[in-house]
Amino acid sequence: MGYRIHPLVAAMAVAFSGAAFAQANPQVMDAVNVTAQRETPLPNSSGALNANEVAAQRAYVSDTAQLLSDVPGISLYGAGGVSSLPAIHGLADDRLRITVDGMDFIASCPNHMNPPLSYLNPSSIGKLKVYAGITPVSVGGDSIGGTIIAETLAPEFAAPGQSILAKGEIGGFYRSNGDAHGGNVSATMASENFNISYTASTAKANNYTAGGDFKTTTATGRNGHTLALDEVGSTAYETRTQTLGFAMKGGNHLVEAKLGYQEVPEQLYPNQRMDMLDNTQKRFNLRYLGQFDWGTLEARAYRETVDHYMDFGADKRFWYGNAMPPLGSGGPMAINGSPCSPISGTCAAGMPMYTESKTTGFNLKADVLLSEKDLLRVGTQYQSYRLDDWWPASGAAMYPGTFDNINDGKRDRTAIFAEWESRINPQWMSLVGVRYERIESDTGNVQGYNPNTNGMGMMLNNQKADAAAFNAQDHARNDNN
Repeated sequence: MGYRIHPLVAAMAVAFSGAAFAQANPQVMDAVNVTAQRETPLPNSSGALNANEVAAQRAYVSDTAQLLSDVPGISLYGAGGVSSLPAIHGLADDRLRITVDGMDFIASCPNHMNPPLSYLNPSSIGKLKVYAGITPVSVGGDSIGGTIIAETLAPEFAAPGQSILAKGEIGGFYRSNGDAHGGNVSATMASENFNISYTASTAKANNYTAGGDFKTTTATGRNGHTLALDEVGSTAYETRTQTLGFAMKGGNHLVEAKLGYQEVPEQLYPNQRMDMLDNTQKRFNLRYLGQFDWGTLEARAYRETVDHYMDFGADKRFWYGNAMPPLGSGGPMAINGSPCSPISGTCAAGMPMYTESKTTGFNLKADVLLSEKDLLRVGTQYQSYRLDDWWPASGAAMYPGTFDNINDGKRDRTAIFAEWESRINPQWMSLVGVRYERIESDTGNVQGYNPNTNGMGMMLNNQKADAAAFNAQDHARNDNN
């Protein structure tokens, strides 16, 4: 595709250049074809950040969502050190559509400790866009609040005639409060048609401190563990992310594949009872982009798996029962002056919670140039989501059962959309679109900690009754939006 040059302008340029050339050396000049990629119009976003704007904030930001703090219409729910939740006009979490390189991620954690933007380090961001309020159907769907689009750096290729492009970057940061430190490396090697790249980043911090003492006691509830009066407990975190990318291009066609891996050994939460003590994400993303005379065609397939684990972290009470223990008592803890015994049922060792999810998606989108002022966007999407969430027993009264919170959960989403954008004049445009989605969900039976309980405690009996009531229902649901 190329820009059209007005015939009169071209004729005048050739005439004047030809006259001057003829006077010096009377020869006939060969025809010159000027081509360039047409810039496809896009709906205006509420705010956007490019790679340079992101780079300026790396030294003091480890949480990718924090990069959006100055975008109009965006606010943030402070949570873990690298997992703030963006909100658009008060709507957050699953009420927003957040895509990472075209992949729709879902926070599998019941407390949403692993939101989509937490899987990206700020050093890998190439572009961030926010669509607040009324969102075009081509970038919306499966949300009622708005859309956030995150893109990593695009692959680079060697210039024509250049044998090999080799480049790299290394960076690091240190912040004294909380001993926060981290680093990032990237390396690229490319020819004119092939690219291989690797990026890695890490960030780690201890609990940070406030401007002064804000507590009256150093006790944490965990026997033998104290915190300074100015130390904000459960604010430590550690995260490690790696991405390996391959790309090939030929003419106006690009094929790109990315493998991603992230591990979060620890992310503590000052505003929740639970802490994230392990979260591992693996992802694969395959993309095709083609430029044609009629427009562009983009196809994508992706796969993501998440293994997630929560429990009480280092700053929270671990052994618990039916009364707070006297500090300094013997054993792991004591209940009402008696030694704490998980075997006898007087207490429990933490509250472990495990989550596993698998997400598979396919996207197909075409931008059709109807005229110089009219653009038609059409597309279809499919996403398959599988989720299991279970809590092993941690005290004698809970045995022998495991609390099955979500058992073989399924959510399949299919969508189609069409959108017509027209540039009426330089000051006005119109955008009309329609989107249809079908959601099919289902899940298996559930159970409480001790499904065989009979008069062993009100909580366990309530769990048994609630599970029986749920299991008696039809779990399948279909929604047409």
